[in-house]
Amino acid sequence: MTQLAEAVAMRAGPSADAASCPDHVDVLIVGAGISGIGGAYHLTKQCAGTSFIVLEAQDSFGGTWLTHRYPGIRSDSDLYTFGYRFKPWTGKPIATAAEIRAYMSEVIEENDLAQHIRYGHRIVSANWSSAEQCWTIVAERTDTGEQVRLTANFLWMCQGYYRHSEGYTPDWAGMAEFKGRIIHPQTWPDDLDCAGKKVVVIGSGATAATVVPALAPSCAHVTVLQRSPTYFIPGRNKIEIADTLRELGISEDWIHEIVRRKILFDQATFTKRSMSEPEVVKEELLAGVRAHLGPDYNLDPHFMPSYRPWRQRIAFVPDGDLFKGIASGKASVVTDEIERFTETGIELKSGQTLEADIVVTATGFNLNVLGDIGFSIDGEPLDFASTVTYRGMMFTGVPNMAWVFGYFRASWTLRADLVADFVCRLLGHMQQHGYRSVVPRLRPEDAGMELLPWIDPENFNPGYLMRGMHLLPKRGSKPEWQHSQDYWTEKDELPKIDLNDPAFVYTS
Repeated sequence: MTQLAEAVAMRAGPSADAASCPDHVDVLIVGAGISGIGGAYHLTKQCAGTSFIVLEAQDSFGGTWLTHRYPGIRSDSDLYTFGYRFKPWTGKPIATAAEIRAYMSEVIEENDLAQHIRYGHRIVSANWSSAEQCWTIVAERTDTGEQVRLTANFLWMCQGYYRHSEGYTPDWAGMAEFKGRIIHPQTWPDDLDCAGKKVVVIGSGATAATVVPALAPSCAHVTVLQRSPTYFIPGRNKIEIADTLRELGISEDWIHEIVRRKILFDQATFTKRSMSEPEVVKEELLAGVRAHLGPDYNLDPHFMPSYRPWRQRIAFVPDGDLFKGIASGKASVVTDEIERFTETGIELKSGQTLEADIVVTATGFNLNVLGDIGFSIDGEPLDFASTVTYRGMMFTGVPNMAWVFGYFRASWTLRADLVADFVCRLLGHMQQHGYRSVVPRLRPEDAGMELLPWIDPENFNPGYLMRGMHLLPKRGSKPEWQHSQDYWTEKDELPKIDLNDPAFVYTS
């Protein structure tokens, strides 16, 4: 990482480059996370001459990788596919938050994107005016409280899908009685010292799988308390084909593309097998865990999920570090439900009590579909849940807006790149034909189409989605009106979208 990249990575503050940004732009990107920085890059390359700004509520770029600062924070997707297709990844496939932000910093530096970003600007409202054919955005500066008014022809929502300011913690009985500290990983305090302490981590997903191996060496003991088990994929944090190609002197651009294709091929095969032969895949996953915990460790109930693989996201455990902590005795797993908190720990429904000095609630996110922004169309509040999604990117009745919502079974950035291609092609199409706005609408042939939840719970059902499904747009039964969650189909279908399809209603 260059000195300039380090400076960009460290730079923070609402005033960065704000003075050079106009009050009206062609495109306003919401969020300077992985999607927003990627979108900014694609605009500069595919839509040269398009004016744009990126509004970011936090004081620097990074999104998730800035918000989350808990011990051990790392990706649960490989960086050959979570990284951008246009910038080779050269490190280990599973990367730390700091490594990911350094990578993003280089993208900003190499493409002169910093001039377009306004940090510390939290968007309060966005209103579309049919008369003026543009969005009016009101943002609040987080340092001064000053309100800033901007207008934009097109909104590109890259803010993610969860509330950054707070994580989800259930309300258990007795929490106020607990004399220790209760911490959510999303708001990890800088002053928290876990050394020599008894720690209970509630949850069994990717966050717990990251926090536990980071805490176990210094804590007296770490207990993973889960209501139900999940699947894990333990493996080496390296990709042999990448190392071999480097030894052969192959360029990093080629290595990046070859390794991406290999990983995506393997992931597609694994996903299909999870559907077609779930019991076989389940046994393979359990065998990977057993290899680290030893033949005498009883996997039932702690590592024996009741659902088929891939109904929830599967966490990759690099070098099996989670299981090494369990095998060493520094960490353990308890599968039970919470009855109540006590002054000194947690009482379980089985009658067992877990003593704790610190409780970490790795219990998920609060779904936040549009960034807590007050949206309206011609002054009328937008009920996002009453719209129907066009391929998970646009929404019926909502003009000149696209949203990035990634994949559950593949890296988020794969879809961020695909959506960017679509948005840039759509903007070019509108400019070529003199269109000022576009809004998706159901076609005559879609009349009577059954409207369904955003995603089929039988397909994918993590807690944050089930809790917030009522906030999300509807999907239809036809491919155009749903987010398929299938990268391997969308990579071919999205570039072929007919922009003259009657689903798109343009205004000159």
